[in-house]
Amino acid sequence: MPLTGLAPEGYMPRIADSQIEKYLSVFGAVEVAGTKWCGKTWTSLAHGESISYIDDDFDIAKADPSLMTLGSQPHVIDEWQLVPSIRDVVRRRIDQKRGVRGGWILTGSSSPINQKREDAPKHSGAGRIGRVRMYPMSLAESGDSACTVSLGGIFEGHFAPGMLGDDSKNATALAELACRGGWPEAVGMDCTSAQLIAKEYLKALLEEAEKRGLRGDTVSRLLLSISRTLGQAATQKTLIEDVTGERQNALSSYQKTTLGEQLAFLKSIYLLEEIPGWVPPSRSPKRLSIKPKRYLADPSLAIAQLGMGVGALLKDWQTFGLVFENLCIRDILVYASALPNVGVEPVRYYRDDSGLETDVIIELADGRWAAIEIKVSEDKVAEGVENLRRLRKKLCENPRAKTNPPEFMAVVVGLSAYAREVDEGIYVIPIRSLCP
Repeated sequence: MPLTGLAPEGYMPRIADSQIEKYLSVFGAVEVAGTKWCGKTWTSLAHGESISYIDDDFDIAKADPSLMTLGSQPHVIDEWQLVPSIRDVVRRRIDQKRGVRGGWILTGSSSPINQKREDAPKHSGAGRIGRVRMYPMSLAESGDSACTVSLGGIFEGHFAPGMLGDDSKNATALAELACRGGWPEAVGMDCTSAQLIAKEYLKALLEEAEKRGLRGDTVSRLLLSISRTLGQAATQKTLIEDVTGERQNALSSYQKTTLGEQLAFLKSIYLLEEIPGWVPPSRSPKRLSIKPKRYLADPSLAIAQLGMGVGALLKDWQTFGLVFENLCIRDILVYASALPNVGVEPVRYYRDDSGLETDVIIELADGRWAAIEIKVSEDKVAEGVENLRRLRKKLCENPRAKTNPPEFMAVVVGLSAYAREVDEGIYVIPIRSLCP
């Protein structure tokens, strides 16, 4: 990717770069959205020719939002959501001239769209403003993956076995990667220092919650509940009981409407990842009835909220497993989002009435799909492989199901040195070998 004159010194290329470049050639403007501190501004600068910082020029932007659209194009408008009407101005600028492409890049760490705010955008900008979702850095982006196994490559039938170095079996090193997280500023830091970034993020989030009229203490308890149930489709009842500390009549002090508002807040700041369910028929109502599994945008946030560190994780293998799963979901979201023909939901999961469950389903727009199980260590690989075989047998060998066989199935492992095929179409892939 050719960098522009605004590209920050030392910029580390991101997987989203290619998607942003593509969207700039299709849409009049591109919104780069994601959690705070994940690198949106630096990435946008790498593609832009000029920039307006809304937090620096807030009063001017509030008085005349159109001034924030001026500058050489692509013009970056950083933290546009501080003055949401800017989005409407950009949309009108696009409408004024047919064929405008790549005029503006909007960055945002929260979405005011559909919120009950007087200054919320009057129009979403659909068809004019494309949205690229950014996540904290994956291991491939931070330089912690050997990038020898391509997710997109396996979909096209390309796989070669390989071996990683001895550090790939080091549980302490893996726990440190989870504690450090995918924050660009944390790359190269020791995990103790990097955890300060996650802790400061949580403080800032509670301040934002209070500004929006939510109680910071209950938001914090809700985050703790989500952190302790990572990767589970926790019911509203479970979340409410955790927040209130009550096991009976919890609704009396914490109504479902309050829970809904707080979950919506966490999603609006891109902190909460809800992974929807999947069944093969695209129009099946079961896709809507399966409860989503919840993760945080980065495993370091869950670790910080739980008050843990490397030593504590190594002594609590169950929690380590949940945190590792969160790390894998973060990375797979990044890699799957980069696939050229992935569906609107890049990652889903499977669960049926018999209790059969698979951690990740990636479905492409052409109907091809893949299934992935996530395991911390090699001693659980056989279990994961057997689960994938059960899934394939149930979905593909039933003549009434009429489900196409998966393009591939895989067990993604934390503590493993060998990427290999263990059965026809079933692979074992160390997370530190995976890339887009």
